[in-house]
Amino acid sequence: MHNKYLVLIGAFSAMFVFSGCGITSRFQNGPRVKVNEPVDHASFGAGEEIPREEFSEPTGEITLADAFAASLLNHPKLARYEWQVRVREAQTLQAGFLPNPEFEIEVEEFFGSGDSSGFDSAETTLLYSQLIELGQKRQKRTTAIQLHQELATWDYEAARVSVLADVARVFTEILSLQERSVMMQENLNLAQEVHDTIGKRVKAGAASPLDLTKAEVEVVKEKIKLQRIHRELKSAHVYLAAKWGSRQPKFDRVKGDFSVLPVLPSIEALSKRISENPQVARWAAEITQRKAQIEYEESKAVSDMEIGFGVRHLNEPNDVAAVFNLSIPLAVFNRNQGKVRQAHYELEVTRHRKGEAELRINTVLSKSYQDLSGVCEELQALETQLLPVAKRAYDDTHTAFVAGKVGYLQVLDTQRTLFEARGEYLEALVLYHAIAVEIEGLIGRPLSEINRN
Repeated sequence: MHNKYLVLIGAFSAMFVFSGCGITSRFQNGPRVKVNEPVDHASFGAGEEIPREEFSEPTGEITLADAFAASLLNHPKLARYEWQVRVREAQTLQAGFLPNPEFEIEVEEFFGSGDSSGFDSAETTLLYSQLIELGQKRQKRTTAIQLHQELATWDYEAARVSVLADVARVFTEILSLQERSVMMQENLNLAQEVHDTIGKRVKAGAASPLDLTKAEVEVVKEKIKLQRIHRELKSAHVYLAAKWGSRQPKFDRVKGDFSVLPVLPSIEALSKRISENPQVARWAAEITQRKAQIEYEESKAVSDMEIGFGVRHLNEPNDVAAVFNLSIPLAVFNRNQGKVRQAHYELEVTRHRKGEAELRINTVLSKSYQDLSGVCEELQALETQLLPVAKRAYDDTHTAFVAGKVGYLQVLDTQRTLFEARGEYLEALVLYHAIAVEIEGLIGRPLSEINRN
Protein backbone atom coordinates (compact mmCIF):
# COMPACT_ATOMS: atom_id res chain seq x y z
CA MET A 1 0.00 0.00 0.00
CA HIS A 2 2.86 2.38 0.77
CA ASN A 3 4.31 1.78 -2.69
CA LYS A 4 0.95 2.64 -4.21
CA TYR A 5 0.88 5.93 -2.28
CA LEU A 6 4.42 6.73 -3.41
CA VAL A 7 3.44 6.11 -7.02
CA LEU A 8 0.36 8.27 -6.48
CA ILE A 9 2.33 11.19 -4.98
CA GLY A 10 4.99 10.90 -7.68
CA ALA A 11 2.38 11.07 -10.40
CA PHE A 12 0.82 14.19 -8.92
CA SER A 13 4.22 15.84 -8.46
CA ALA A 14 5.03 15.26 -12.11
CA MET A 15 1.65 16.68 -13.16
CA PHE A 16 2.20 19.79 -11.00
CA VAL A 17 5.75 20.39 -12.30
CA PHE A 18 4.58 19.92 -15.88
CA SER A 19 1.79 22.42 -15.35
CA GLY A 20 4.19 24.93 -13.77
CA CYS A 21 6.61 24.62 -16.68
CA GLY A 22 3.77 25.30 -19.08
CA ILE A 23 2.87 28.53 -17.32
CA THR A 24 6.48 29.69 -17.18
CA SER A 25 6.99 28.90 -20.85
CA ARG A 26 3.94 30.90 -21.90
CA PHE A 27 5.01 33.83 -19.76
CA GLN A 28 8.52 33.88 -21.16
CA ASN A 29 7.62 33.34 -24.80
CA GLY A 30 4.33 35.25 -24.91
CA PRO A 31 3.85 38.83 -26.05
CA ARG A 32 5.87 41.38 -24.12
CA VAL A 33 4.76 44.98 -23.76
CA LYS A 34 7.32 47.66 -24.51
CA VAL A 35 7.58 50.67 -22.21
CA ASN A 36 9.74 53.75 -22.50
CA GLU A 37 12.00 52.71 -19.65
CA PRO A 38 11.88 48.95 -19.02
CA VAL A 39 12.09 47.99 -15.37
CA ASP A 40 12.93 44.63 -13.87
CA HIS A 41 9.97 44.40 -11.49
CA ALA A 42 11.32 41.24 -9.90
CA SER A 43 14.24 43.21 -8.49
CA PHE A 44 11.99 45.42 -6.38
CA GLY A 45 10.22 44.30 -3.25
CA ALA A 46 6.89 45.50 -1.94
CA GLY A 47 6.95 49.17 -1.10
CA GLU A 48 10.34 49.79 -2.74
CA GLU A 49 10.59 52.74 -5.08
CA ILE A 50 11.93 52.37 -8.60
CA PRO A 51 14.97 54.64 -8.90
CA ARG A 52 14.80 57.60 -11.29
CA GLU A 53 17.55 59.25 -13.23
CA GLU A 54 19.42 61.77 -11.09
CA PHE A 55 18.14 65.27 -11.74
CA SER A 56 20.43 68.26 -12.10
CA GLU A 57 18.66 71.61 -11.95
CA PRO A 58 19.65 74.11 -14.69
CA THR A 59 21.65 77.14 -13.56
CA GLY A 60 22.97 80.36 -15.05
CA GLU A 61 21.62 81.33 -18.46
CA ILE A 62 19.32 78.64 -19.82
CA THR A 63 17.84 77.94 -23.24
CA LEU A 64 14.42 76.59 -24.11
CA ALA A 65 16.01 73.18 -24.67
CA ASP A 66 17.40 73.27 -21.11
CA ALA A 67 13.93 74.06 -19.74
CA PHE A 68 12.40 71.26 -21.83
CA ALA A 69 14.96 68.71 -20.62
CA ALA A 70 14.56 69.64 -16.96
CA SER A 71 10.75 69.52 -17.15
CA LEU A 72 10.70 66.15 -18.91
CA LEU A 73 12.99 64.69 -16.27
CA ASN A 74 11.31 66.02 -13.16
CA HIS A 75 7.78 67.27 -13.84
CA PRO A 76 5.39 65.72 -11.26
CA LYS A 77 2.62 65.31 -13.84
CA LEU A 78 4.80 63.23 -16.15
CA ALA A 79 6.02 61.09 -13.26
CA ARG A 80 2.40 60.22 -12.50
CA TYR A 81 1.72 59.16 -16.09
CA GLU A 82 4.85 57.01 -16.13
CA TRP A 83 3.46 55.07 -13.18
CA GLN A 84 0.12 54.69 -14.94
CA VAL A 85 1.93 53.08 -17.87
CA ARG A 86 3.55 50.65 -15.45
CA VAL A 87 0.15 49.89 -13.89
CA ARG A 88 -1.07 48.83 -17.32
CA GLU A 89 2.07 46.75 -17.78
CA ALA A 90 1.32 44.90 -14.54
CA GLN A 91 -2.28 44.34 -15.66
CA THR A 92 -1.04 42.86 -18.94
CA LEU A 93 1.25 40.56 -17.00
CA GLN A 94 -1.61 39.39 -14.80
CA ALA A 95 -3.97 38.85 -17.75
CA GLY A 96 -1.54 36.39 -19.35
CA PHE A 97 -1.44 33.86 -16.51
CA LEU A 98 -3.25 30.54 -16.70
CA PRO A 99 -5.85 29.75 -14.02
CA ASN A 100 -4.31 27.98 -11.04
CA PRO A 101 -4.81 24.21 -10.86
CA GLU A 102 -6.62 22.66 -7.91
CA PHE A 103 -5.53 19.70 -5.78
CA GLU A 104 -8.26 17.94 -3.84
CA ILE A 105 -8.17 15.16 -1.23
CA GLU A 106 -11.41 13.42 -0.43
CA VAL A 107 -11.95 10.67 2.17
CA GLU A 108 -15.27 8.76 2.28
CA GLU A 109 -16.84 5.82 4.10
CA PHE A 110 -15.27 6.24 7.56
CA PHE A 111 -16.38 6.89 11.16
CA GLY A 112 -19.79 5.52 10.32
CA SER A 113 -21.61 2.52 11.79
CA GLY A 114 -21.18 -1.19 11.31
CA ASP A 115 -18.49 -2.01 8.77
CA SER A 116 -17.86 1.73 8.23
CA SER A 117 -17.12 2.48 11.88
CA GLY A 118 -13.38 2.77 11.32
CA PHE A 119 -11.09 3.32 8.35
CA ASP A 120 -11.22 -0.23 7.02
CA SER A 121 -13.80 0.63 4.37
CA ALA A 122 -12.58 4.18 3.74
CA GLU A 123 -12.10 5.45 0.18
CA THR A 124 -9.41 8.07 -0.41
CA THR A 125 -9.45 10.12 -3.60
CA LEU A 126 -6.64 12.40 -4.78
CA LEU A 127 -7.85 14.67 -7.57
CA TYR A 128 -5.95 17.17 -9.71
CA SER A 129 -8.16 19.53 -11.74
CA GLN A 130 -7.47 22.34 -14.17
CA LEU A 131 -9.81 24.99 -15.57
CA ILE A 132 -9.37 25.25 -19.35
CA GLU A 133 -10.47 28.55 -20.86
CA LEU A 134 -12.11 28.08 -24.26
CA GLY A 135 -12.93 30.60 -26.96
CA GLN A 136 -9.38 32.04 -26.83
CA LYS A 137 -10.36 34.02 -23.71
CA ARG A 138 -6.84 34.33 -22.37
CA GLN A 139 -5.42 35.58 -25.66
CA LYS A 140 -8.26 38.07 -26.21
CA ARG A 141 -8.11 39.25 -22.60
CA THR A 142 -4.37 39.86 -22.88
CA THR A 143 -4.80 41.71 -26.18
CA ALA A 144 -7.46 44.00 -24.70
CA ILE A 145 -5.24 44.82 -21.70
CA GLN A 146 -2.21 45.39 -23.94
CA LEU A 147 -4.22 47.94 -25.92
CA HIS A 148 -5.17 49.58 -22.61
CA GLN A 149 -1.45 49.99 -21.97
CA GLU A 150 -1.05 51.58 -25.40
CA LEU A 151 -3.75 54.07 -24.40
CA ALA A 152 -1.82 54.87 -21.23
CA THR A 153 1.25 55.52 -23.37
CA TRP A 154 -0.74 57.87 -25.62
CA ASP A 155 -2.06 59.69 -22.54
CA TYR A 156 1.53 60.09 -21.40
CA GLU A 157 2.48 61.52 -24.80
CA ALA A 158 -0.44 63.97 -24.60
CA ALA A 159 0.67 65.02 -21.12
CA ARG A 160 4.25 65.42 -22.37
CA VAL A 161 3.15 67.69 -25.24
CA SER A 162 1.01 69.68 -22.79
CA VAL A 163 3.93 70.11 -20.40
CA LEU A 164 6.29 71.21 -23.19
CA ALA A 165 3.72 73.72 -24.49
CA ASP A 166 3.26 75.07 -20.96
CA VAL A 167 7.02 75.38 -20.47
CA ALA A 168 7.33 77.14 -23.83
CA ARG A 169 4.62 79.62 -22.83
CA VAL A 170 6.32 80.47 -19.54
CA PHE A 171 9.74 80.63 -21.21
CA THR A 172 8.33 83.01 -23.85
CA GLU A 173 6.81 85.15 -21.11
CA ILE A 174 10.18 85.43 -19.35
CA LEU A 175 11.87 86.27 -22.63
CA SER A 176 9.27 88.96 -23.28
CA LEU A 177 9.77 90.38 -19.78
CA GLN A 178 13.50 90.53 -20.40
CA GLU A 179 12.80 92.42 -23.63
CA ARG A 180 10.42 94.70 -21.78
CA SER A 181 13.11 95.34 -19.20
CA VAL A 182 15.54 96.38 -21.93
CA MET A 183 12.89 98.59 -23.55
CA MET A 184 11.94 100.16 -20.21
CA GLN A 185 15.60 100.88 -19.49
CA GLU A 186 15.92 102.57 -22.87
CA ASN A 187 12.78 104.59 -22.17
CA LEU A 188 14.19 105.55 -18.78
CA ASN A 189 17.46 106.62 -20.42
CA LEU A 190 15.57 108.79 -22.90
CA ALA A 191 13.47 110.34 -20.14
CA GLN A 192 16.61 110.95 -18.10
CA GLU A 193 18.31 112.50 -21.12
CA VAL A 194 15.41 114.91 -21.63
CA HIS A 195 15.44 115.68 -17.91
CA ASP A 196 19.15 116.52 -17.99
CA THR A 197 18.69 118.71 -21.05
CA ILE A 198 15.88 120.66 -19.37
CA GLY A 199 18.01 120.99 -16.25
CA LYS A 200 20.75 122.66 -18.26
CA ARG A 201 18.25 124.99 -19.92
CA VAL A 202 16.70 125.92 -16.57
CA LYS A 203 20.14 126.86 -15.25
CA ALA A 204 20.66 128.95 -18.38
CA GLY A 205 17.28 130.64 -17.88
CA ALA A 206 15.97 129.27 -21.18
CA ALA A 207 13.31 126.97 -19.67
CA SER A 208 10.79 127.04 -16.85
CA PRO A 209 11.43 125.09 -13.60
CA LEU A 210 7.94 123.67 -14.12
CA ASP A 211 9.23 121.83 -17.20
CA LEU A 212 11.96 120.30 -15.07
CA THR A 213 9.37 119.11 -12.55
CA LYS A 214 7.34 117.52 -15.33
CA ALA A 215 10.46 115.82 -16.65
CA GLU A 216 11.22 114.47 -13.17
CA VAL A 217 7.71 112.99 -13.02
CA GLU A 218 8.30 111.19 -16.32
CA VAL A 219 11.60 109.78 -15.03
CA VAL A 220 9.93 108.51 -11.85
CA LYS A 221 7.15 106.92 -13.92
CA GLU A 222 9.65 105.03 -16.05
CA LYS A 223 11.56 103.89 -12.96
CA ILE A 224 8.35 102.51 -11.43
CA LYS A 225 7.54 100.67 -14.67
CA LEU A 226 11.02 99.17 -14.74
CA GLN A 227 10.76 98.02 -11.10
CA ARG A 228 7.39 96.43 -11.84
CA ILE A 229 8.89 94.48 -14.74
CA HIS A 230 11.70 93.24 -12.50
CA ARG A 231 9.17 91.96 -9.94
CA GLU A 232 7.17 90.20 -12.65
CA LEU A 233 10.38 88.70 -13.96
CA LYS A 234 11.23 87.19 -10.57
CA SER A 235 7.76 85.71 -10.27
CA ALA A 236 7.98 84.21 -13.74
CA HIS A 237 11.34 82.64 -12.81
CA VAL A 238 9.68 80.92 -9.85
CA TYR A 239 6.84 79.70 -12.05
CA LEU A 240 9.21 78.26 -14.65
CA ALA A 241 11.38 76.54 -12.03
CA ALA A 242 8.23 74.90 -10.64
CA LYS A 243 7.90 73.06 -13.96
CA TRP A 244 10.82 70.88 -12.93
CA GLY A 245 9.82 70.68 -9.26
CA SER A 246 12.02 73.45 -7.88
CA ARG A 247 10.76 75.89 -5.29
CA GLN A 248 13.60 78.35 -5.76
CA PRO A 249 14.98 79.03 -9.26
CA LYS A 250 18.73 78.67 -9.68
CA PHE A 251 18.94 80.09 -13.20
CA ASP A 252 19.59 83.80 -13.79
CA ARG A 253 18.00 84.48 -17.17
CA VAL A 254 16.75 82.77 -20.31
CA LYS A 255 18.44 82.90 -23.67
CA GLY A 256 16.62 83.38 -26.95
CA ASP A 257 16.14 85.78 -29.85
CA PHE A 258 12.69 87.23 -29.38
CA SER A 259 12.78 89.01 -32.71
CA VAL A 260 13.14 85.77 -34.71
CA LEU A 261 9.64 84.68 -35.68
CA PRO A 262 8.81 81.16 -36.86
CA VAL A 263 7.57 81.20 -40.45
CA LEU A 264 3.88 80.41 -40.64
CA PRO A 265 3.14 77.38 -42.88
CA SER A 266 -0.09 77.02 -44.82
CA ILE A 267 -3.24 75.99 -42.97
CA GLU A 268 -3.37 72.84 -45.13
CA ALA A 269 0.10 71.78 -43.99
CA LEU A 270 -0.87 72.32 -40.37
CA SER A 271 -4.20 70.50 -40.68
CA LYS A 272 -2.42 67.40 -41.98
CA ARG A 273 -0.47 67.25 -38.72
CA ILE A 274 -3.57 67.19 -36.51
CA SER A 275 -3.65 63.39 -36.64
CA GLU A 276 -0.20 63.36 -34.98
CA ASN A 277 -1.54 65.18 -31.94
CA PRO A 278 -1.63 62.58 -29.13
CA GLN A 279 -5.06 63.87 -28.09
CA VAL A 280 -6.34 62.76 -31.50
CA ALA A 281 -4.09 59.75 -32.14
CA ARG A 282 -5.15 58.13 -28.87
CA TRP A 283 -8.73 57.75 -30.10
CA ALA A 284 -7.71 55.47 -32.96
CA ALA A 285 -5.94 53.29 -30.38
CA GLU A 286 -8.98 53.38 -28.11
CA ILE A 287 -11.27 52.30 -30.96
CA THR A 288 -8.98 49.33 -31.57
CA GLN A 289 -9.07 48.55 -27.86
CA ARG A 290 -12.88 48.74 -27.80
CA LYS A 291 -13.06 46.26 -30.68
CA ALA A 292 -10.73 43.92 -28.81
CA GLN A 293 -12.94 44.27 -25.74
CA ILE A 294 -15.97 43.25 -27.83
CA GLU A 295 -14.14 40.11 -28.98
CA TYR A 296 -13.22 39.28 -25.40
CA GLU A 297 -16.79 39.76 -24.13
CA GLU A 298 -18.11 37.62 -27.00
CA SER A 299 -15.63 34.87 -26.11
CA LYS A 300 -17.25 34.59 -22.66
CA ALA A 301 -20.32 33.09 -24.33
CA VAL A 302 -18.22 29.94 -24.82
CA SER A 303 -18.30 27.92 -21.60
CA ASP A 304 -15.01 26.94 -20.02
CA MET A 305 -14.45 23.39 -18.96
CA GLU A 306 -12.74 21.92 -15.96
CA ILE A 307 -10.92 18.59 -16.28
CA GLY A 308 -9.82 16.54 -13.31
CA PHE A 309 -7.57 13.47 -13.11
CA GLY A 310 -6.82 11.45 -10.06
CA VAL A 311 -6.69 8.14 -8.28
CA ARG A 312 -8.89 6.53 -5.65
CA HIS A 313 -7.70 4.07 -3.04
CA LEU A 314 -10.15 1.61 -1.51
CA ASN A 315 -8.95 0.32 1.86
CA GLU A 316 -11.05 -2.83 2.11
CA PRO A 317 -9.87 -4.54 -1.08
CA ASN A 318 -6.63 -2.46 -1.01
CA ASP A 319 -7.08 -1.49 -4.64
CA VAL A 320 -6.34 1.69 -6.60
CA ALA A 321 -8.53 3.01 -9.42
CA ALA A 322 -8.31 6.00 -11.74
CA VAL A 323 -10.76 8.91 -11.49
CA PHE A 324 -11.73 11.31 -14.28
CA ASN A 325 -13.84 14.44 -13.86
CA LEU A 326 -15.24 16.74 -16.56
CA SER A 327 -17.35 19.81 -15.80
CA ILE A 328 -18.85 22.17 -18.43
CA PRO A 329 -21.37 24.90 -17.48
CA LEU A 330 -24.32 25.07 -19.86
CA ALA A 331 -24.68 28.53 -21.40
CA VAL A 332 -28.45 28.45 -21.49
CA PHE A 333 -29.52 31.73 -19.90
CA ASN A 334 -26.40 33.84 -19.40
CA ARG A 335 -24.28 34.13 -22.53
CA ASN A 336 -22.85 37.51 -21.48
CA GLN A 337 -25.31 39.31 -23.75
CA GLY A 338 -25.40 42.45 -21.62
CA LYS A 339 -21.62 42.90 -21.53
CA VAL A 340 -21.37 42.34 -25.29
CA ARG A 341 -24.04 44.98 -25.95
CA GLN A 342 -22.30 47.37 -23.51
CA ALA A 343 -18.99 46.89 -25.33
CA HIS A 344 -20.65 47.75 -28.67
CA TYR A 345 -22.21 50.88 -27.18
CA GLU A 346 -18.88 51.97 -25.69
CA LEU A 347 -17.30 51.58 -29.15
CA GLU A 348 -19.87 53.97 -30.63
CA VAL A 349 -19.28 56.45 -27.79
CA THR A 350 -15.54 56.32 -28.49
CA ARG A 351 -16.08 56.99 -32.20
CA HIS A 352 -18.16 60.06 -31.40
CA ARG A 353 -15.57 61.31 -28.91
CA LYS A 354 -12.88 60.93 -31.57
CA GLY A 355 -14.93 63.09 -33.92
CA GLU A 356 -15.46 65.67 -31.18
CA ALA A 357 -11.72 65.84 -30.46
CA GLU A 358 -10.85 66.29 -34.14
CA LEU A 359 -13.50 68.99 -34.61
CA ARG A 360 -12.42 70.84 -31.46
CA ILE A 361 -8.73 70.84 -32.34
CA ASN A 362 -9.35 71.80 -35.97
CA THR A 363 -11.59 74.66 -34.83
CA VAL A 364 -8.97 75.95 -32.41
CA LEU A 365 -6.29 75.56 -35.09
CA SER A 366 -8.29 77.56 -37.64
CA LYS A 367 -8.93 80.37 -35.17
CA SER A 368 -5.30 80.44 -33.98
CA TYR A 369 -4.10 80.48 -37.59
CA GLN A 370 -6.29 83.48 -38.41
CA ASP A 371 -5.14 85.26 -35.25
CA LEU A 372 -1.50 84.61 -36.05
CA SER A 373 -1.91 85.82 -39.63
CA GLY A 374 -3.46 89.04 -38.31
CA VAL A 375 -0.68 89.56 -35.77
CA CYS A 376 1.89 88.99 -38.51
CA GLU A 377 0.36 91.79 -40.60
CA GLU A 378 0.25 94.02 -37.52
CA LEU A 379 3.93 93.40 -36.81
CA GLN A 380 4.90 94.33 -40.35
CA ALA A 381 2.94 97.57 -40.12
CA LEU A 382 4.43 98.44 -36.72
CA GLU A 383 7.98 97.64 -37.80
CA THR A 384 7.93 99.32 -41.21
CA GLN A 385 5.59 102.23 -40.58
CA LEU A 386 4.76 103.25 -37.00
CA LEU A 387 8.12 102.67 -35.27
CA PRO A 388 10.28 104.53 -37.84
CA VAL A 389 7.84 107.47 -37.95
CA ALA A 390 7.59 107.68 -34.15
CA LYS A 391 11.38 107.49 -33.76
CA ARG A 392 11.95 110.15 -36.43
CA ALA A 393 9.34 112.47 -34.88
CA TYR A 394 10.96 112.15 -31.47
CA ASP A 395 14.48 112.72 -32.83
CA ASP A 396 13.38 115.81 -34.79
CA THR A 397 11.44 117.25 -31.85
CA HIS A 398 14.30 116.57 -29.43
CA THR A 399 16.76 118.28 -31.77
CA ALA A 400 14.43 121.26 -32.11
CA PHE A 401 13.98 121.36 -28.33
CA VAL A 402 17.74 121.45 -27.73
CA ALA A 403 17.93 124.32 -30.25
CA GLY A 404 15.17 126.13 -28.36
CA LYS A 405 12.70 125.99 -31.26
CA VAL A 406 9.97 123.97 -29.51
CA GLY A 407 8.74 123.59 -25.95
CA TYR A 408 8.98 120.63 -23.58
CA LEU A 409 5.34 119.61 -24.04
CA GLN A 410 6.03 118.79 -27.68
CA VAL A 411 9.03 116.68 -26.69
CA LEU A 412 6.95 114.94 -24.04
CA ASP A 413 4.21 114.21 -26.57
CA THR A 414 6.57 112.64 -29.13
CA GLN A 415 8.39 110.77 -26.36
CA ARG A 416 5.18 109.18 -25.15
CA THR A 417 4.21 108.31 -28.73
CA LEU A 418 7.55 106.56 -29.21
CA PHE A 419 7.21 104.66 -25.94
CA GLU A 420 3.68 103.56 -26.86
CA ALA A 421 4.81 102.41 -30.32
CA ARG A 422 7.60 100.35 -28.78
CA GLY A 423 5.15 98.86 -26.31
CA GLU A 424 2.67 97.94 -29.05
CA TYR A 425 5.39 96.31 -31.11
CA LEU A 426 6.58 94.27 -28.15
CA GLU A 427 3.00 93.26 -27.29
CA ALA A 428 2.52 92.06 -30.87
CA LEU A 429 5.76 90.05 -30.65
CA VAL A 430 4.61 88.44 -27.40
CA LEU A 431 1.22 87.61 -28.91
CA TYR A 432 2.82 86.12 -32.04
CA HIS A 433 5.03 83.79 -30.01
CA ALA A 434 2.16 82.86 -27.69
CA ILE A 435 -0.12 81.86 -30.60
CA ALA A 436 2.75 80.02 -32.29
CA VAL A 437 3.28 77.98 -29.10
CA GLU A 438 -0.44 77.19 -29.01
CA ILE A 439 -0.37 75.96 -32.61
CA GLU A 440 2.71 73.86 -31.91
CA GLY A 441 0.83 72.27 -29.02
CA LEU A 442 -2.05 71.43 -31.37
CA ILE A 443 0.11 69.76 -34.01
CA GLY A 444 2.52 68.23 -31.51
CA ARG A 445 5.71 69.59 -33.08
CA PRO A 446 7.58 72.87 -33.72
CA LEU A 447 6.54 75.03 -36.66
CA SER A 448 10.13 74.98 -37.90
CA GLU A 449 9.85 71.24 -38.57
CA ILE A 450 6.78 71.79 -40.72
CA ASN A 451 8.63 74.39 -42.76
CA ARG A 452 11.56 72.02 -43.32
CA ASN A 453 9.20 69.35 -44.59
